[in-house]
Amino acid sequence: MEIVNPCYSVLSNYEVMESLKTLKDTKKKYGLRNLATITYETLQYLEDSPCKQETRESIHAFLTEVKNLSCKLTTTECLMMVNDPPTSALHIQLLIEDSEERLSEEQVNEILQIVAKHFPNTPSENT
Repeated sequence: MEIVNPCYSVLSNYEVMESLKTLKDTKKKYGLRNLATITYETLQYLEDSPCKQETRESIHAFLTEVKNLSCKLTTTECLMMVNDPPTSALHIQLLIEDSEERLSEEQVNEILQIVAKHFPNTPSENT
């Protein structure tokens, strides 16, 4: 099978949570029990994750500021940082491939400052 017109986009956990909340409100019309279970379980998981504290504005501001850094991060790496905001240099190493070679210590600290600025409710590993 060949895909002639690929039209896709990646979604952040926040966007998935918002979509599922909308779906949860409309599913009662159709009576799809399996969908209801999946929706409920996924929402339970997402509401215990950092995305519950995020907003569209904070995500947009974070991505804009990260894109302006001198380091070239991929879209996937930025999405991973939105979904799981890093709280330490080690956390950044786990999220960004070859971060030791690609990022200086100063850039890592800049990323951590940007995360703290836009996602202030993210629990710190130092506490």
